[in-house]
Amino acid sequence: MNFYFIYIHKMEQINNVEIDVTDIKLLDALQTDASLSNQALAKLAHISPPTCLRRVKRLRDAGLIERDIALLSPDKLAHITGYGLTAIVEITLDRQGDEHLSAFEQRMRSDAAVQQCYRTSPGPDFVLIVHVADMPDHLALSQRLFTGDANVRNVKAFFSVKRSKFEPKVLLRQ
Repeated sequence: MNFYFIYIHKMEQINNVEIDVTDIKLLDALQTDASLSNQALAKLAHISPPTCLRRVKRLRDAGLIERDIALLSPDKLAHITGYGLTAIVEITLDRQGDEHLSAFEQRMRSDAAVQQCYRTSPGPDFVLIVHVADMPDHLALSQRLFTGDANVRNVKAFFSVKRSKFEPKVLLRQ
C-alpha cells in the first residue's frame, strides 16, 4: 500500500503548475522505479498512455522531476571503483554572510567527491556526504576543500562503517 504525505483536496499549484492526485501517483511511481515504461506508468495511475506522457512532461518542465538516475551499490562496487570510504562531514564557517555561504556551496558542488551538501541550522553551517577511496584520499580532500579555505573554522568528520538505509524518496500523501 502506498502512503502519500501531501494532502490534495483539490488542484494545488506548485511552480505555477496545477497538481492533482493523479500527478502525485505518477511522481510516487517514478521515484520508486524511473525505468517504468510509459504504458506501465499509465496503468499504475489509471490514465491513458498519451495522457501519462503529457503529464510527466509537464512535471519535468515544471522542475518537479529533476532527473532520472540509477542508484548504485557503493559497497558492491568499491573493489572495482576504488572508492570505499563514506564520511559525513560537519563544517562551521568563520563568517556566515550570504556571499560566504554561497561561495562555499559552489566549491562543494564543483567537487565530485562531495555527493551531498546541506546548509544546516542550528549547529554546523553545512553537513556534507563525501565518498573517497580511503583515508589518504580523505586527507587530500580535506586539505583541498577545507584547510586552504581561511573561512572554514571547524571540520568534524564521521566515517560510515555500514550503510543501513539509503532512500532518496520524497514522501507524498494523497
